[in-house]
Amino acid sequence: MKSATDEIRQWEEAIAQRVHATMAAAEMDRYFNVKMTTSRARIALLQLSLFVSCRRDCWANLIANCDAPEIRRRLMEHEYDELVEDEYSSKGHYDLLVRQGALIGLTGDDFAKVQPLRTSMATFYGWKWIAREGAWQDGLIAMMATEWVNDDRRLMDQGGGLSRRDGSRWIRDFGYKWEEMPNFATHAVADEKHGDLFVPLLSKYVRDQKSALKAADDALELFKLYHFGVAEQMERTD
Repeated sequence: MKSATDEIRQWEEAIAQRVHATMAAAEMDRYFNVKMTTSRARIALLQLSLFVSCRRDCWANLIANCDAPEIRRRLMEHEYDELVEDEYSSKGHYDLLVRQGALIGLTGDDFAKVQPLRTSMATFYGWKWIAREGAWQDGLIAMMATEWVNDDRRLMDQGGGLSRRDGSRWIRDFGYKWEEMPNFATHAVADEKHGDLFVPLLSKYVRDQKSALKAADDALELFKLYHFGVAEQMERTD
């Protein structure tokens, strides 16, 4: 019989392997290999604002569907940090995006009016379906996997997680400093805490590992699709 520690390690390894492969995929290579210009950065940051809004909807769906109070409390803790306040922002994390957007000439009105690329739209509908219509356990693993893409600890051999690599590109191509990029700087570290919130409870509440990991695989495929679409749009822009 496996110990609780062994089960936790098994979960971590299964999710981490998928995240590692996703961040090394051709779609992500294409995305990170686009040289940044102001116009391209605006595309990326505005689509990211929709990405972030979609994530809030997904986590809200999990809170609504989850029937385990212990998990629900942690889901609400996660969303309090994102929507209300934490050590990184007194106005929630969306404010970090708007503040960073000012660096490249974006206004609050730009964020309010942005429309999703078709690949972004497909990603968002897919994620919301996973989080709303399936078992909440499957949705939780899917959302965890797509959050671990920001966890430097699991991705340092690739240059770090998504926000770390995005920030490094802005430093390289624009000359900005980390303290000037509040969204990237925060999410290069904050999602480590969020990534750890649920791991100790997985063996207790998630019994169908095959189904849950299939949901994670699907969510990560959509993550790649989203970045493929953003890369494609940036490549069309000077």
